[in-house]
Amino acid sequence: MKALAIMGSPRSKKNTDLLLDAVIEGLTSQKVEVEKIELRKLSMQPCNACDYCGKSGICAIKDDLSTLYGKFNQADIVVIGSPIYFNSVSSITKIMIDRCQAFWSSKYVLQKSAIDRNKKRNGLFLCTAGSTMSENGFIGATIVMELFFRAINTNYKYNLLVDRTDNEFVGDRKQLLDDAFELGQKLIVF
Repeated sequence: MKALAIMGSPRSKKNTDLLLDAVIEGLTSQKVEVEKIELRKLSMQPCNACDYCGKSGICAIKDDLSTLYGKFNQADIVVIGSPIYFNSVSSITKIMIDRCQAFWSSKYVLQKSAIDRNKKRNGLFLCTAGSTMSENGFIGATIVMELFFRAINTNYKYNLLVDRTDNEFVGDRKQLLDDAFELGQKLIVF
């Protein structure tokens, strides 16, 4: 079983990254092969709305994101981690999602999905927010993720939405890290 873990925070070893690592530990404890991609390290361009993908099902832009498309298709589990930025995902996470328009176009415009529609995949979105937020504070991000997981034919199985990270460092919240580990273990159940 393979998992793709996308780290969408520009900060390494901080709240989102530590939480994602706890999920990864849960996955590896179940013998899942995990590949972690740190978006901040990639050279990537935003979608330029050229509509090439609407005609071909593939993105015209060739950069580091080009190698990511096949990894989504191979994965049995997809985990996306992002901090909240203005009630949505981070800018680097959004660039990746927008560039996956090629999956949406192939599926809904061309009716020839570029990603295997018969393969079962589970998805988890983990999101951190510095301030105290109600669940509604995460709604912008979770709507984006719902549409993204649908485009990549992935069952959006879990959210892990964590607030108050400005005042309570994730690394100091043992129960939260334990919960993230357990979610990683649960992702293998289809």
